[in-house]
Amino acid sequence: MIWLADAVLVMHALIAFFIVGGLAAIWIGSSLGWEWVRYRLFRLAHLFAIGIVSSLSLLGVACPLTTLEDWLRNGSVGTQGFIQRWVSRLLYYDVPAWVFTLSYVAFALAVLLTWLRVPPRQQR
Repeated sequence: MIWLADAVLVMHALIAFFIVGGLAAIWIGSSLGWEWVRYRLFRLAHLFAIGIVSSLSLLGVACPLTTLEDWLRNGSVGTQGFIQRWVSRLLYYDVPAWVFTLSYVAFALAVLLTWLRVPPRQQR
């Protein structure tokens, strides 16, 4: 089951990269004239992803991918979220869960503002 937990971890990391990297790509791509950063489907997927993350965090609900990974590894569910756990491991710095919730919501607002400043277009 460890390989399956690792697969969930990789998928989770890719989703986090899509959310963070997607916002950077939108701003960089819009200034460089990349059309794909304005594709409605890409933008809706990006908005949906951060919307789910921030909503779950505001509601105090553990991310289903984190829960699944914990269950596959230990047969039980842990108390930390994906980002909180890995940031803590990488930086050796532990912050309260509310800091992550605030960060997710602020990032979601940045994505919404980006939607207004760099609006999506219909694909040609």
